[in-house]
Amino acid sequence: MNKEPKNMSTEQTENKMGVMPINRLLLSMSVPMMISMLVQALYNIVDSIFVARLNENALTAVSLAFPVQNLMIAVAVGTGVGVNALLSRSLGEKNQDVVNKTATNSLLLFFLSYILFAVFGLFGSHLFFRTQTSDAEIIRYGTSYTSIICALAFGVFGQVIFERLLQSTGKTVYSMITQTFGAVINIILDPIMIFGLFGFPRMEVAGAALATVVGQIAAMFLGLYFNLKHNKEVSIKMKGFRPDGQIIKRIYSVGVPSIIMQSIASIMTFGLNQILISFTATATAVFGVYFKLQSFIFMPVFGLNNGMVPIVAYNLGAGKKDRMTRTIKLSIIYAISLMLLGMLVMQLFPKELLLLFDASTSMMEIGTVALRTISLSFLFAGFCIITVSVFQSIGNGLWSMFISIIRQLVVLLPAAYLLSKTGKLNLVWYAFPIAEFVSLVICAFLLKRLYKTVLK
Repeated sequence: MNKEPKNMSTEQTENKMGVMPINRLLLSMSVPMMISMLVQALYNIVDSIFVARLNENALTAVSLAFPVQNLMIAVAVGTGVGVNALLSRSLGEKNQDVVNKTATNSLLLFFLSYILFAVFGLFGSHLFFRTQTSDAEIIRYGTSYTSIICALAFGVFGQVIFERLLQSTGKTVYSMITQTFGAVINIILDPIMIFGLFGFPRMEVAGAALATVVGQIAAMFLGLYFNLKHNKEVSIKMKGFRPDGQIIKRIYSVGVPSIIMQSIASIMTFGLNQILISFTATATAVFGVYFKLQSFIFMPVFGLNNGMVPIVAYNLGAGKKDRMTRTIKLSIIYAISLMLLGMLVMQLFPKELLLLFDASTSMMEIGTVALRTISLSFLFAGFCIITVSVFQSIGNGLWSMFISIIRQLVVLLPAAYLLSKTGKLNLVWYAFPIAEFVSLVICAFLLKRLYKTVLK
């Protein structure tokens, strides 16, 4: 009888990440994030579906803008990973002072990041598109889209940081509501702003960009409200604030490798776009469509990641390594299952997926082969995604960065370039499964080393 009150008292004083059964904890943390990520993926797809209704050049312009958009998200999410890891670990260590300083300093870092992208959006967008194509319509569409996305990027940076603060303390339901709210606003505004419905001026591609940033800004304000109202474990006090170099260094020790790791995707996409456009602009549009479709498969896995990272980081800080190990194993099983399901969908229904984007005969022919070939990489991707996030959650972001560099720059891009020299576009897509298999081998080796040196 004496033991039961003691357990109840422990659960009341300790965060659920240290006491709740692992499977229930992982699902309670991850499912809300997976749902919100699915909504995010849905609005990305809807965005391109509406843009495709304008013409193929509009879709190509948005595809060419993806590296900039991805880089911006990489900086926001990468910094957020550093904040998440440090904040969750500090909670596990019961170090409230570091928790609060981490939250406050993160706001400064996100604001400075926004300024950099706003300057690029206003002064560098036109030049960015001129380096990729000479088509005047694509340049016009792309410049207007990128300028708006970057100039009003404070919404996405604010949204990410407030969501990360909620995730770090286990309040992923509020994070789900925030993301869903922004995505729904975007989906509603897309047709209105693109085609000029209900008296609104027809803005075409610029309307898609404006709908996106309005949704992000709305989500940012809702995320701020949830943190002030419900996130009592984190206190944000700007009065008398001074930057803390030690805290910033600890955030970026995980954040910078994560930023570099995700930014590499922008370099890879830019390089691959140049390889594909040498065949035909339609191939570039197909690649853009693939990225939109694969987000619907990858986003739930990233949601699983977002639920896993604070659990692993918290229990590392609390010294509960058995809980870390069980969390990692379950996450890998769930991720592989999700990716296999996604692969089956792309293998069985590529034409139906492409028809969503008003695919022309040429786009259908190229896209069917592309989706089936690239989706073979999903066999290996689930394991790799979880493993990379495990390294980040324990503060070893350099391993994650190393894997990403090898996969995308050392293997994928050179393989795509060499395969393009055959003159056969269909062979270029095989660069994806080749790169993912190499990544799998490296991830397995490093995870085994991590188990021996840390977990065991």
